[in-house]
Amino acid sequence: MRRDVFTADHEAFRKLARDFIEKRIVPEYAAWEKAGQMPREIFAQLGELGLLGIAIPEEFGGAGLRDYRYNVILQEEAARALVTLATVRTQLDVILPYFLEYANEEQRERWFSGLANGTLLSAIAMTEPGTGSDLAGVASTAVRDGDEYVLNGAKTFITGGLLADLVIVVARTSTDPENRRAGLSLLVVENGMAGFERGRVLDKMGCKVQDTVELSFDNVRVPRANLLGEEGQAFSYLGNNLPQERMTVAVGSIAQARAAVTTTIEYVKERKAFGKPVASFQNTKFELAAMSAEIEAGQTMIDRAVLDLVDGELSGSDAARVKLFCTEVQARVVDRCLQLFGGYGYMAEYPIARLYTDARVARIYAGTSEVMKVIIAKSLGL
Repeated sequence: MRRDVFTADHEAFRKLARDFIEKRIVPEYAAWEKAGQMPREIFAQLGELGLLGIAIPEEFGGAGLRDYRYNVILQEEAARALVTLATVRTQLDVILPYFLEYANEEQRERWFSGLANGTLLSAIAMTEPGTGSDLAGVASTAVRDGDEYVLNGAKTFITGGLLADLVIVVARTSTDPENRRAGLSLLVVENGMAGFERGRVLDKMGCKVQDTVELSFDNVRVPRANLLGEEGQAFSYLGNNLPQERMTVAVGSIAQARAAVTTTIEYVKERKAFGKPVASFQNTKFELAAMSAEIEAGQTMIDRAVLDLVDGELSGSDAARVKLFCTEVQARVVDRCLQLFGGYGYMAEYPIARLYTDARVARIYAGTSEVMKVIIAKSLGL
């Protein structure tokens, strides 16, 4: 279906992203899966091309364009090539907005150039072993001691935490028994700070190139100069970026579902059963037709929501609707595509197997499908 989301500048960026992904990422991707991470030099190469600094102000080496459509293109091109740049996506779509919105001038001078050129990698540490979607239940503490905070706690499921130079940590700097959401702050922990340790690299069923780790903080002394934004305001900061974070998951879901259908069409045209191409059977045609319709419906939702996000008008409930619908579409599509591959779909050498395992987490992170339904229900007055 026709899309009217992108301009000529966006399409030029798409070509740049496509060329880089095809030439530099696709040939090495299988090795990165085995290693469980992307190498650091890839981020520097992305930075050199300007793919990481689109939103960063020009004085720090970026392009100064706060336009989420560039982020969308990067995801779409990765999916088209049957790879997932989840760590890059997290850095650009989830973490960078906190630096852009809340960093003061001194912090910008320290960090923005490195974020733009790919020499400073970042992560955000929200989730704790005892808190999933309940961010108000964060137990990590940061106690003021002069010009420092003494940080203690543990975080888990931290994307990009293995290589991160800067980790935005959500910690409790004060306690209000009447309001669990109050008293949370964002502290930027830097690599090498005493007491900051990286724990296990978690072995996931999918998203193998996306390193996911446990982090611990044992009396880490964080300078007050590393407080991001105002003390005690983290819960509202986190809420402000949630629509984009959820859109990021939805964009990836539809792009990967489309990639699943494309690779399945190629397969069923070549694969024969009972002497005929699998594509010639009515069931195959009907399944792929139904999947195509669902994908286009999801794409239409996304494109409308992307424009709303760029205009600053995307509501939390609408972002929840888009994430819920698109991730559920992805789940149905990759499952049905794998079925059309038959036994070969279960073999790791076929990309549909990776698309299948990668898809499962989309209905969990950035808020589970159940949490999305709660948000939507509240918007309906329920």
